Amino acid sequence: MAGNLQFDLVSPERKLASVSATEVQIPAAEGEMTAMAGHSPTITTLRPGILRAVTAEGVKSYIVTGGFADISAAGVTVLAERAIPTEEASNSVLDELVAEARSLADAALPEDKAHAEKIVSDVTALRDTVQKR
Repeated sequence: MAGNLQFDLVSPERKLASVSATEVQIPAAEGEMTAMAGHSPTITTLRPGILRAVTAEGVKSYIVTGGFADISAAGVTVLAERAIPTEEASNSVLDELVAEARSLADAALPEDKAHAEKIVSDVTALRDTVQKR
């Protein structure tokens, strides 16, 4: 279905986006998703990755480390644990994200270790991908 949808991205620190978009590419826990106007209502968790919104001004990209996306026919609202515009992602910021993930994994309960280590792996791969750009 052609058309635009409202895209809003919020982290605890700030509101990062509130724009009209033709599509939003989401790093969902179950795999990559693309939301467009007319999408079925869906709520999904996010995994560490790059979220992209295609707007009239071009593609806006953000690094997200987790959170939730609420998708409807008219919009996408993302509540991110941490979100950074990719242009603001310096090597030190990316290294900090990996260190935070490692610290959380080290403190995880035994039954949560595998999931925590997967997050460390995802954040490390995300850092490596962004640094290659």
